[in-house]
Amino acid sequence: MESTGSERGPARYEPGEGCVTAVVRVPVRIVVLVLVVPVRLVWDVLTAAGRAVHRTALRPLGRGLAWLWHTLVVAPLRWLWRTLVVAPAAWLWRGVLAPTGRGIGAAVVWLVRYLVVVPARWVQAYVLAPLGRGLAWLLRGLGVALVWLGKALFVWPWVALWRYVLAPTGRGIGAAVVWLVRYLVVVPAQWLRTYVLAPLGRGLARLVRGLGAVLGALVRWIVVVPAVALWRYVLGPAGRALAAVVTVLVRETGAALGHCWRAAGIISRALGRFLAAVLRWTLVEPVRWVYRRVLTPVGQVLRDGLWRPVRQALRTARETVRQTRREIRRALFGAPREPEPARAVVPRREPGGSGARTLGKTSGRDVPPPARG
Repeated sequence: MESTGSERGPARYEPGEGCVTAVVRVPVRIVVLVLVVPVRLVWDVLTAAGRAVHRTALRPLGRGLAWLWHTLVVAPLRWLWRTLVVAPAAWLWRGVLAPTGRGIGAAVVWLVRYLVVVPARWVQAYVLAPLGRGLAWLLRGLGVALVWLGKALFVWPWVALWRYVLAPTGRGIGAAVVWLVRYLVVVPAQWLRTYVLAPLGRGLARLVRGLGAVLGALVRWIVVVPAVALWRYVLGPAGRALAAVVTVLVRETGAALGHCWRAAGIISRALGRFLAAVLRWTLVEPVRWVYRRVLTPVGQVLRDGLWRPVRQALRTARETVRQTRREIRRALFGAPREPEPARAVVPRREPGGSGARTLGKTSGRDVPPPARG
């Protein structure tokens, strides 16, 4: 059934928000906000606690366990492996196995060369090659004789039998069989097809075609046309309306989840900042004020009035004990000998003088040393 332009469905509406969207949006967002805010608060609390535990406990514990594993297990095993396995194996390979292997290889090569290769070459050159050439000549002659004998005994008689007896007889029998098949089978079959089977087949084809047209019309008007009408005017609009409602519900639920998740994040951050401010003004600021206004002045007074004089007195007593000990050592054993100053080495030549002797000047050996003092 061909559809014309007037039977087509209505044009697609312009995109926009209908009454169903406006009716569904606000209740869905309220319900989702009520359900999402506690979940977001619990999520933020668990995230903060997990970060704190990871930063303060798990990371240092992991580093400590890694250091202990490397120090107590990996480093001793590495040292034992290098000392007990690698070093002896390297020494054994370099000092024993490699020289032994090279010597055995050289000996095996020499033995194989002079005990196998050289005798094999001699046997091949002076024994096997002449023997093989003689056997090849003998077998070639024997093969020619056998081929001639086989042709004479088996090929030529059968060729003559086929050419002069069997072929003429077969051609005659074939012509008789062809004539009999033509006039006893082919000609009656052609007549039967032309005057019996072809008219009967055409009649059956017309009968089947008529029955097919009748059945097709019945199926069309009983099944297809009602099904198309039901789909076009009942199921199609109902499905589109249901799909539109489901689409609106899913879209608005997803948008509400996104908005409510962000709103819950804002509420969670505001609540966290409020709790942080309360903790700051109830605990941190009083402790800071006590540290700055009470503990710091008390510490400074204790440092300047008690600790600094005590430290100065201890330093003075230590210097007095050292001085007394040096005096006692000097009185008992005498003063230590003063080290002699190192004598300056006089250069044998002047820094700017030339080392070669010429006719007009002398070398550095003839110049008297400079006077001291």
